[in-house]
Amino acid sequence: MGDRGPDNHSEVTDFILVGFRVCPELHTLLFLVFLLVYAMILLGNVGMMTIIMTDPRLNTPMYFFLGNLSFIDLFYSSVIASKAMINFWSESKSISFAGCVTQLFLFTLFIVAEGFLLAAMAYDRFIAICNPLLYSVQMSARLCMQLVASSYLCGCISSVLQTSITFTLSFCGSRAIDHFYCDTRPLQRISCSDLFISRIISFSLSSIIILPTIIVIIISYLYIVSTVLKIRESLL
Repeated sequence: MGDRGPDNHSEVTDFILVGFRVCPELHTLLFLVFLLVYAMILLGNVGMMTIIMTDPRLNTPMYFFLGNLSFIDLFYSSVIASKAMINFWSESKSISFAGCVTQLFLFTLFIVAEGFLLAAMAYDRFIAICNPLLYSVQMSARLCMQLVASSYLCGCISSVLQTSITFTLSFCGSRAIDHFYCDTRPLQRISCSDLFISRIISFSLSSIIILPTIIVIIISYLYIVSTVLKIRESLL
């Protein structure tokens, strides 16, 4: 194991988000760009959720998943964009230790939940196209709730593990994070701890999360494409 240094993470009170390495004159422009993009994300996702919740015709599994996807997109964008805009506007690049922990935790939670939710949506389309007669039975309201709840639960578990691993590292040197938000890799780069175990665990977590979701999505859409081609051939 490497030298952990004389200080540990408990003595770090804040970090510096280096962000984009541009001249100060461009900070206002970056603030406006982030504000415009965030406003579009906010408008699109809030609009989507409002339409889905107010239109009874959209009370279907597909729109239930889309509503949750909009919710996730809105919140993980807010976690990143809000702090970035504050830093651009105030010229302050600091983020408190607690703020950094919270940002990493929420971003990881929502990004992992989104991956599992996309897999659930792929499965939903697979059932709808490949087994349409059984769709209403198989994609029950209870199953949809369970799939969405499982997505958030997996996101929460992954986030707790990743955040815990990251912030058990020692930060006894530079506090400057070469990014515009708190993320695992930039935090590892400024740590003075031995990163071997941390990187192995992070890689294992990523593999456990990414591989199953990609496999479900790919297999679902392969079956969908195959079914659509068979339908097309039967109509010719």
